[in-house]
Amino acid sequence: MKECNGEGEVPYCDSCAVFRFPVFSTAMSTAVLNRGLDRILLIQQYKRKDYILLAGYVNKGENAEAALTREVKEEAGLEVIAYEYMRSQYFAPSNTLMLNYISVADTEDLSAMSDELDHAAWFTLDEAADAILPGSLAESFLLTIIDKLRQGRALEDFTAVVR
Repeated sequence: MKECNGEGEVPYCDSCAVFRFPVFSTAMSTAVLNRGLDRILLIQQYKRKDYILLAGYVNKGENAEAALTREVKEEAGLEVIAYEYMRSQYFAPSNTLMLNYISVADTEDLSAMSDELDHAAWFTLDEAADAILPGSLAESFLLTIIDKLRQGRALEDFTAVVR
C-alpha cells in the first residue's frame, strides 16, 4: 500500500512501479415501467421464488445505457423508449458496482420474454413494493424509484416521449 496523490492508500507494485486500483464488475439494474408510469416489471430468475429488478452486466466496450436497452430486449423482449439514471451502489457479495436506472418500455406485452427469465409480471407501485425481495439491493433501488415517482420528481426529461 502506498499513498497515491491524495487518493489515499492504494495497492502499489514496486516491480512495475504502478498503482493497482481495485478491479470490479459493473452492472446495471432497472425498474422497467409501462407507458402509463403506474406499473413496474418484476422478474424471477435462476429458479428462485423472489421477485427482483431486471439487471445485467455491462460488457467490455459497452456503456451502461447500451447494456440497459440490450438486457431489457434480451430478457423481457421489450424495447426501452426512455430511461433515466437514478443512483449507484457497490454490491460486495459479487464485487460489482450496480448502476440503477428507471426505464419505460414500449409495451406491456411479455410474449417475447426469453428463457433467461423464469417469470415476469407487471405490478402496481404498491404491489411491487410488497413483492420485491425484502432486504435486497433491488428493494432499496425500487423503493427509491417509487418514492421519486410518487413525488413527481422522476422522469422529467422523458415524460413527453411516453405520453
